Amino acid sequence: MTFIHESSFVDKGAKLGPGCRVWHFCHVMKDAVIGDNCILGQNVFIAPGVILGSGIKVQNNVSIYAGVVVEDDVFLGPSMVFTNVINPRSFIERKDEFKATTVKKGASIGANATIVCGHEIGRYAMIGAGTVVVRDVPDYALIVGNPGHQIGWVSKAGMRLEFDYTGKAVCPQSGETYHLDGNKVYGEY
Repeated sequence: MTFIHESSFVDKGAKLGPGCRVWHFCHVMKDAVIGDNCILGQNVFIAPGVILGSGIKVQNNVSIYAGVVVEDDVFLGPSMVFTNVINPRSFIERKDEFKATTVKKGASIGANATIVCGHEIGRYAMIGAGTVVVRDVPDYALIVGNPGHQIGWVSKAGMRLEFDYTGKAVCPQSGETYHLDGNKVYGEY
């Protein structure tokens, strides 16, 4: 059953899947599509046309603007930011210049991170708190800093992976095996 707090607004034409929870002071605009079992924390804004998959957790104070697509099982940390225009000016309308951003299945974006538009965050990638993402992020990559740079790899469970000389790593939590080939990690699916 879907829960919408009385202080929140879900505009006519927005679609929320079953099991969603929309907490205090949220606004979901028309034509937004939100999958099953999503949680929108306090003060979340979802723009028209945004697509959220299922099982997503959006923490407090996050705005998701037009041009952003978020796949299943993504975590969006408190006060993280998406942009949708590269060179905004208040006196020039650039709605026809929005750049798409995609967050792939299972990725996590830490508190106060900024995702500059036009990039893709790979499957199960981990973006550290306060990171500024300015380029595409590979699957399973661990990204930190400003500008964001890769410092390692993580498993589906979010654990650091240590690859041996053969390019193999085992997640210390799940026991799943991962393989590193060049700058790509392949996990068990």
